[in-house]
Amino acid sequence: MKKIAITGSMGMLGQTLVKNLKGFELIPLTIETCDITRGCEVEKAFVQFRPDVVIHCAAMTAVDLCESKQFDAWKINAFGTTNVARAANLIGAKLISISTDYVFDGALDRPYHEYDQPNGGLNIYANSKWAAEQAVRSHCPNHLIARVSWLYGSHGPSFVHTMLRLADGTRPCLKVVNDQVGNPTSTKAVSDALQQILMHPELVGTVHLTCEGEASWYDFARKIFEIKKINQDVIPCTSDEYPTPAKRPRLDKLVLRECGIHQMPYWEDSLREFLLS
Repeated sequence: MKKIAITGSMGMLGQTLVKNLKGFELIPLTIETCDITRGCEVEKAFVQFRPDVVIHCAAMTAVDLCESKQFDAWKINAFGTTNVARAANLIGAKLISISTDYVFDGALDRPYHEYDQPNGGLNIYANSKWAAEQAVRSHCPNHLIARVSWLYGSHGPSFVHTMLRLADGTRPCLKVVNDQVGNPTSTKAVSDALQQILMHPELVGTVHLTCEGEASWYDFARKIFEIKKINQDVIPCTSDEYPTPAKRPRLDKLVLRECGIHQMPYWEDSLREFLLS
């Protein structure tokens, strides 16, 4: 049975992968068993467990926190990923590294596909994740970089959890940004895609794993309350009223369509499954 190591196995995506991936011997790695910022620890763990594939989820993903703790962001996202890539290559494992839509600056008026060239984004989180992608390409030729966006899942925190928390009956209305459009994506949708991708070891390079369809944060919030049958007024506002560190680009799934390996679900269907399960 193929062995799959998962870094960041206690994170939002990591926990979903540990729960949902079937047909493999899973090796959940945590900061206690494999601190990715310590190269010797990563190498020791990989040599000990000898995984066939490493799914690298461990990262510092809190965008605002990355701005205030820049050293930690670079240490975890860039240097940590370098350690993982080197160790995976050392033992001959394939590396599937989770990345982000933030590596693009969001300036294009169309969704970005996998052949578009990122510019490293507009903030420290984006810069550090773009550096991580480059480290993977440099140090582990047998790799797949999987970019996700607007991620939510059972093990939060996420935009979905925030909206449900705020709709506690104490606020007559919520103002939500309506001029940023992206691809809301559940961790289960990503897990289902990776389940299929793991059956195709020939797939290398870069792939976008986001749900089909697009929505603004306002659309996203309204759909959450509609599905949960929560009577909560939502008012659209502009990004100027709630400035964020970077624009959020939209991602196209050109490689998945070219390969015919997996069809991502529509975001509304994925959200409904998540909220009603």
